[in-house]
Amino acid sequence: MRDFDYVIVGAGSAGCVLANRLSARGDKSVCLLEAGGNNLSPLLHVPAGWAATFNNKKFDWAFETEPEPQLHDRKIFWPRGKVLGGSSSINGMIYIRGVPIDFAAWVQAGAKGWSWEEVLPYFKKAETQQTHHDELHGSDGPLHVEDVRDKRPIQDTFLDAMDEFGIPRNPDFNGSDQAGCGHYQFTQHNGRRWSTASAYLDDAKKRNNVTILTHAVTHKILFEGIKATGVEVIVKGKKQRINGQQVILSGGSIASPQLLELSGVGDGNRLQKLGIEVVHNSPNVGEHLQDHLLSKVVFGTDPETSINREVQGWRLGLSSLNWFFRRQGPLTTGSAPIGAFWYTRDGLEAPDVQIHFASGATLYNNEGKIQPTEMAAMTAVVNQSRPESRGSIHIATANAVDAPKIHANYLSTQLDRDTMVKGMRILIDVFSQPSLEPYLKGRLSPTPDINCDSDDELLDYIRGDASTVYHPTSTCSIGKVVDENLRVMGTENLHVVDASVMPYVVSGNTNAATIMVAEKAADQMLTAAI
Repeated sequence: MRDFDYVIVGAGSAGCVLANRLSARGDKSVCLLEAGGNNLSPLLHVPAGWAATFNNKKFDWAFETEPEPQLHDRKIFWPRGKVLGGSSSINGMIYIRGVPIDFAAWVQAGAKGWSWEEVLPYFKKAETQQTHHDELHGSDGPLHVEDVRDKRPIQDTFLDAMDEFGIPRNPDFNGSDQAGCGHYQFTQHNGRRWSTASAYLDDAKKRNNVTILTHAVTHKILFEGIKATGVEVIVKGKKQRINGQQVILSGGSIASPQLLELSGVGDGNRLQKLGIEVVHNSPNVGEHLQDHLLSKVVFGTDPETSINREVQGWRLGLSSLNWFFRRQGPLTTGSAPIGAFWYTRDGLEAPDVQIHFASGATLYNNEGKIQPTEMAAMTAVVNQSRPESRGSIHIATANAVDAPKIHANYLSTQLDRDTMVKGMRILIDVFSQPSLEPYLKGRLSPTPDINCDSDDELLDYIRGDASTVYHPTSTCSIGKVVDENLRVMGTENLHVVDASVMPYVVSGNTNAATIMVAEKAADQMLTAAI
């Protein structure tokens, strides 16, 4: 039995931030619990190594959804990090914050204090920006945000094609306007992945007031009445009780609602049927799930144009040496080096679709393994930025080691279906622009027999092709499960700090916003403790 001021469950994108910030003054003790292992493997530091971590049980929980009714009843593979740094150790590293209307919607949902103006200081506090030096960016934070290192001519060609279509260049997707096309920035430092474990935990673990336990599976939160007093955890096969003045769940949008339900906080009827004693009836736990859904367009191309041949066979050895000695080449690349944000209809305040492009295939699939195809190809994907569809994540048993049931409920609204069809048409139109014509050798996906002028045929293709962008949020939403200070309503001394508290998924990749949430939460907790 051990006693701490703060017990943090989950050493992921949020948990590493909290462990650093809450321990920095030296007057508070912190225990950080991670069900996975350490982050020493080279796969977690070579940027392109992310593709080899998916469905690798050493680093990935490898969840999958239940059959999705609107996606031809397919189960969708959901990777989630099981290692120090969590999903920031296996993600595509793209740094996108979202847009001001995202946070205005949060405020309307009950997240007082989370407007764009109020969260911007925490984005800046986290960031060390390589290129953009203005009032919107930070220059001395732990999180390095750097430019794409492996720039290729075909990337500029694709940007030219988007420009010809009508999407203008944008040098900074996190600047004053998100709309346009351009190069993404990655959470990297000198060509190396910069997860939250690297950014925040490497410093925190040197402090005497920080205890980090890996291979520690938390089975339940311990309560005295409605007051959280600690957790019961299995560390390398041995049960331990760890006491905390404050208990913070940072397991993400899957694990945090799962642990709440296992511990008696959730829908009372659901929990009683599983033999779980109800601590607090909170029917919204695990509800309101949102995620981004993508679908792809793939064209064949010349071997010299595609990145594929450089990441397989003997050329992979050369690429590995190029990374090891120079921190250059294709292994420095995240999920997509370029992309865009654009509109599927007039009258929108902000873009409603996001595009990712890579000069290879397939960088995205639904099989849990990502391998380059032998055929030279290039891939672009589109996803809806602000979906309406909502799903749920709930436990099916009272056993902490059993995966919960994930119902993403993708494409369950007409707006979502229409937006994805229109977004796919944007991609197809971009590929038809004159700049790209010399580089294309036939459309591989959707296959040529699919009539992309038909809404019905294109939607049917999307139903059979679409997959996650790995951005689950909202299962412990502010205003429904936690209050604006991220305290679990109906309990005491219990908090949730991760992507699950977002009332709506942000318009873009979610890692930057998750880190911001943790920065702001740490500030709130330290202020309250003074």
